[in-house]
Amino acid sequence: MITAFSNTLEHGHLGAMDVMLNRVARPASWCVSWPELRHEGDADSYKACVDKAVAKWTARASAPVEPRKARPPVECAIPLRAYRGVGGWHVAEVALAQGWEPRPTDVRKEVRLWWSAASKVA
Repeated sequence: MITAFSNTLEHGHLGAMDVMLNRVARPASWCVSWPELRHEGDADSYKACVDKAVAKWTARASAPVEPRKARPPVECAIPLRAYRGVGGWHVAEVALAQGWEPRPTDVRKEVRLWWSAASKVA
């Protein structure tokens, strides 16, 4: 009731709901959240999202192997919601620059990548 009369509380409430829902349940790869909807048509926003996603996976894959812990991931998938404004080709370009190899996938759903450094014997 209070949020109906206050823009500040309304924005805070919507932001909190978005954060909570993103943590509780992962939306489908084609689903768009409210912040993504606000950046619809902004290619720079989608490029930044792709850069962030690939950098996150690169940091995970390039982490050193620790004893008694799971090995770093060597394969990942970038969902459609991350690159739908710039296309799968941009994901491939960014990934190749960071040492990933694209794998055959359906770009209407996701772009699968393989960490090429994992195939090299250390």
